[in-house]
Amino acid sequence: MDLQLRGKRVLITGASKGIGAATAEAFAEEGCNLRLAARSRDALESLAARLRSAHGVEVDVHVVDLRQAGDLSALAGSASDIDVLVNNAGDIPAATLDQIDEARWRHAWELKVFGYINLTRLIYAQMKQRGGGVIVNDLGVAGEKLTFDYIAGSTGNAALIAFTRTLGGRSLDDNIRVVGVSPGPVETERITTMMKARALNQFGDESRFTELTRAFPLGRAAHPREVADTIVFLASPRSGYTSGAVLTIDGGLYARGA
Repeated sequence: MDLQLRGKRVLITGASKGIGAATAEAFAEEGCNLRLAARSRDALESLAARLRSAHGVEVDVHVVDLRQAGDLSALAGSASDIDVLVNNAGDIPAATLDQIDEARWRHAWELKVFGYINLTRLIYAQMKQRGGGVIVNDLGVAGEKLTFDYIAGSTGNAALIAFTRTLGGRSLDDNIRVVGVSPGPVETERITTMMKARALNQFGDESRFTELTRAFPLGRAAHPREVADTIVFLASPRSGYTSGAVLTIDGGLYARGA
């Protein structure tokens, strides 16, 4: 299927690894020109060089901290020509209410919650002025399947799910689509760290985290590329009547009540 994305300009945050890097690869395969944003210059430069070589697309690197208002404004200013924004950056820690203090909670939300909202605010205005665009938010199934030992993440993701649906409900009036994906566990460094923390709480031994993954559908977490391919499809004209929707990608884990 031709997704009709060739030549589109795409900005991806949190692009240095995991779902972000997989999404960059998927868009590059469709012939999109990329702007990759994250804090790790080395990882971004390595990914950019590989994508340029493999797919012949333009790739610009933006080393930014999306918790900083100045970095947000600079990134939006340099990306005023984009057709697609993928909000993906985030590192909310796994913790119960008594384990995460206010400073740590706020620090996490400055990136995953307010980082999404504030960058969207800037990019949306630019897209509206240019005549349209697509914003895809990578959220998290913890916003639906509320999790006590990931309370900051569940609460933040729930807020972003509401944000995506609320904004996307009216955004087509401006020829802008706002959609989201809500992944369950995904095979990334971050999920491994979180599963180890849960194993430590549950078993007293973080090395037993693989026992927790056996309960997942197919006995595994999702592959990053499985999420990335969905993001790319939702961003494409093939999904042109989709807005205000959030698609859960968890192998049915939430639906089975696990």
